[in-house]
Order: sequence, then C-alpha cells, then structure tokens
Amino acid sequence: MDFEALDQEIIACRKCPRLVAWREEVAQAKRKAYQDWEYWGRPVPGFGDHTARVLVVGLAPGAHGSNRTGRQFTGDASGKFLYPALYRAGFASQPDSTDRDDGLKLHDMYITASGRCAPPSNKPTSEELDNCQPFLERELELLKPKVIVVLGRIAFERVLKILSHSQGFDSTLLPRSTSFSHGAVFPLHPSSSSLPPSSFPSYLLCSYHPSQQNTLTGKLTVKMFDEIWKKTKELINE
Repeated sequence: MDFEALDQEIIACRKCPRLVAWREEVAQAKRKAYQDWEYWGRPVPGFGDHTARVLVVGLAPGAHGSNRTGRQFTGDASGKFLYPALYRAGFASQPDSTDRDDGLKLHDMYITASGRCAPPSNKPTSEELDNCQPFLERELELLKPKVIVVLGRIAFERVLKILSHSQGFDSTLLPRSTSFSHGAVFPLHPSSSSLPPSSFPSYLLCSYHPSQQNTLTGKLTVKMFDEIWKKTKELINE
C-alpha cells in the first residue's frame, strides 16, 4: 500500500459511530466565523514529505481546525503555534497554515495523528484510538522515519504501544522510567543486529502538545518549542 491508497482508506473510514456523528454534525452546524466554509467533515490523513526522516504524531483533528480544512494542524490555534516553529527550524516552507491549498510544504517531515476524526471535547476513547492505530502503523512502515516526535502524552503512549508490539523491536532496552515528559529523548533499539539501521526509528522525542491549554498558560513557550525542533535536527543529523 502506498500513501495515496492509505489516504483514501483513511478518508473513507466510518468505524467509530460516535466520531462519525460528531464530525459531521460540526461540519453541518459550523462555527459562526466559518459559515462560508465547506467543512471537510471526514477523517484527516497525514501529510508531508513521503521520504521524511521525521514523523510528528499529534492527538486528533480539532473540530473547527483540521475537521474544517482537511489537513493536520491547519486552521486552529495549535497550528498557529506549530507551523511558525517548524518554519524557523527549516521544516516548513512558510510560517502559517490556513487551508489545504495554501502552498505550505514540509521538508524532511511528515505530520499525522493518533486519531483521525475530531472527537467531542478533544477526547477520543481508547477503542477509537485502537480503530485508528493500523493507519499509524502503516505510516510508520511506509516512512521508516529516523526520529518520531510525539506531541502530548496520548501520542507518546500510542507510539510506544505500536513499537512494543513491532517485530524487530527490543522493548527491554528502553529505560525503566519510560514516562512522558517534555524534552525527553528515548533511543530505540532493534532486537536483531541483522536489521538494516534504516528499517527502525532511532529516537523518540517528547513535547507538550501546542494546544492553547498549554501555550496560553505558559506550560509550553516558544523557546521550549524551538528547542524541540533544534533537538530534532541534531538527532536526524547524527
């Protein structure tokens, strides 16, 4: 399966009745500021460089962000914090993201999410994330990234779950205190020395999610976020 086929499968997914109902209700009702928009209202696929060494994993689409625009982290406050940082680090071609056709390109980076549909109150259930997990697994298989950057605890736990059940991964080599914290870096080790180095991620890097809950309270500052992408560049260039 290539990226195009995977994207089409993601967009057509209707596995989670609660999420299907919510994303479509939001797309019909709309927010007053976006009454002239035709909302996407479907699952949101990943996007970016298909040869990227960096995979960024977020939580799920925002009801009036990605659920409206159809592109990850586009059209909401999280994206307004994320893309300027990626632009400063050289991963994005421009510092803003407004819609799928605004010309933004990612360099050496692919952005996706743990859940593909906008969830009520931004809280997908474990079952809903389980339904989405095969999509993330296939993106990992297609990309074979060197560094995975997780934005938030849920993305961290979901990626660890996938890696821990992957053939060729030795979870016993992870540090005993494998817990989420901003700026934490975890080296990842294949279980077999016969595996080519490029077949398995080398590092897992953690960051707070760039949601307003974190950025407006000062839990995640511009400087802190810039350090994440500086560290990302160091890891991929080792």
